[in-house]
Formats: sequence, C-alpha cells, structure tokens
Amino acid sequence: MREQNYPMSVDGSEGQQVTDTIRVRNINDLAKLAGVSPGTVSRALSDTGLISQKTRERIKNLAREHDFRPNIMARNLRIQKTGAIGVVIPLGHDPGQHISDPFFITMLGLLADELTEKGYDLVLSRVIPTDGEWLDRFVDSGRVDGVIVIGQSNQEAVLDKVASRYKPLVVWGGYSPGQLHCSVGSDNRAGGKMAAAHLIARGCKHIAFFGDPNAMEFRLRLDGCRDALAEAGLDGEINVFPANLLTETAHPDIAGFLGAADNRPQGIVAAADIIAMTSLRVLAELEIAVPGDIKVIGYDGLALSEHTFPQLSTIRQDLTTGAHTLVDMLLRRIAGEETQSVILQPELVVRNST
Repeated sequence: MREQNYPMSVDGSEGQQVTDTIRVRNINDLAKLAGVSPGTVSRALSDTGLISQKTRERIKNLAREHDFRPNIMARNLRIQKTGAIGVVIPLGHDPGQHISDPFFITMLGLLADELTEKGYDLVLSRVIPTDGEWLDRFVDSGRVDGVIVIGQSNQEAVLDKVASRYKPLVVWGGYSPGQLHCSVGSDNRAGGKMAAAHLIARGCKHIAFFGDPNAMEFRLRLDGCRDALAEAGLDGEINVFPANLLTETAHPDIAGFLGAADNRPQGIVAAADIIAMTSLRVLAELEIAVPGDIKVIGYDGLALSEHTFPQLSTIRQDLTTGAHTLVDMLLRRIAGEETQSVILQPELVVRNST
C-alpha cells in the first residue's frame, strides 16, 4: 500500500480522490484523515464535548464512508466502564422459581426499557445462593458498572454486607429501619394491612395468608395483615400457609390445604398475584364459590390479574415508577452520589374476587 497523504478536508475533491485507498483502522487514522485531533474524533463519535455540529457530522460521515466502528471494548477499558448494568434475581427462599414468573418478566421489561434509553446494556443473572459470597463475586467480576437486585429474598444480610463497600447497588424490595442497602419498593406492610382490612370490611373474620414469610417483602405484608386484624379487634393468629410461587408446585399444595374443610378461611390474602391466580384455579376445581364462599385478594397489580375469572382484586405496586426510580438512583450512585431508600405507596384495586 502506498504512503498515505491525508488531506486536511474531507469535503473537497482531494479527500474524495483517496477515499478508496485509505484504510481507517483506528481513531488516529480517522483523525488524520479529518485533519483533527483523536480527542475530537472520540467526542464526535460519542456525541460528547464541545464540538460544532458541522464538525461532528463531517467526522460521522467520514466514519460511515470508511465503515469505521470504534472499538467499544478498548474504550471501556480506557475509561474503566463497561456500559452494562447487572440485574440479579436471588432465589434463596424459593430456588424453584423461574425468571418466566409474570412479576419478573414485567419488571425486567420495564428495566430494560429504562436502561436502553440511558445507553446501557442489561446483564441478567438468576442466582440460587449457596454461600454468602455470591453477590461479592458478581460485583467484583468487572462485567458491569452497577447492579440492580430484584427482591431481597432471604438475603438481606448479604445485601447489607456488599452495600457497605460497593456503592452502585440498588434493590427492589422492602425496607426495614437500619438496613444498609438502598432499596426501592412499595410500602409492603401498609399494602398487607390494606388487603386484610378490605377483606374484614367485606365480612371476613377468618383470614389466611398464602406466601412464604421467609422472604422479606412477604414477611412485611404478613405483618400488615396482623396489624389490620388487631385494629379490628379480631382475636386469633392469622393462618399462614407458605404457598410456593411456582404454579406446578403451589397448585397441589393449595388444593390439599383448601381441600380440608377445617382449614378453609373466609378470605385469602395472597402474597403475590401469581399465588392468588393459582388459588382461584384451585377454588374453581373444588367448586368453592369466589367471592361467595371465599374472597381472594392478591398483591402486585400485574396486568394478568385483570384476565382471571373472576377478576382478581389486588394491591397494586407502581412498577413503572419503581423501575424508573431504580435506574435513576443507580446512575446517581455510579456518579458518586449518596441516595436514600424510596418507599412507594401501594393502591387497593377492587375487582370481582372480593
């Protein structure tokens, strides 16, 4: 290949004469061809810095003409950023649960939209914790610029430990005073109280809670149910049945529980919409009328809850605002800002199941 004599301008005839013979391999080559510094080329291609629009477009056009794409991996190594955010789903309390769970699918879709708009890729990891170091290994891998955890499961201690040294970490979940990790989520205790109070107002005195209270969010929702019973002056402990979130496991268990007449409550507070949907199916199979014999209310406010029969009453979490807040807070923490946990107010949605 002949010695390259780069023109000072890319929009004159001289530049056009050598276009076919010049191989642009890196930013330095493109800078020489454009007659500008490598820094100017880098800022033009990344849409950053103070560069005139004319210069920016001229450099981008030249890059397209030569089919030049900057080496993103090399750039990330140089600026010590990956351009990716890790989204982790820990399943310590329910290892059989799948990412295909409607709640996870909804939240992942909302997070993906938010992250894409901010120019980040999403790196998804489903974790069944086997020790207390699983999150340390993930955040120290160098694969991501920050981490969003969906649900605390029973891993609050692990989250607090990592949060004490790793700042770009936010969690969707419940809040307990004194926790170290930064969380975003609904007021689970208030939501649980709202659900139970609604059933009590509908005449239910014997209420069952379906869900495993080993998970922090579910535990807070159960505490709220107990608050409502106490305020209503109803004696006796709420009947807690640790229904599984996996439908194929939950269905026979719930059928066995409700099949025994002594266990049948007047109302069911399901810790999640997916548990409530399974309960509706079991009640239909047992020919137990809803809401005539047993009233059922869920928690989450998923779109699917509008399509059950009967339509499911639920406590709606504002997942759209939640996803936006998670991403906003994470990016602020990546930038070095300290942020506090955010508690969103849940909403009672009354439908035919109660």
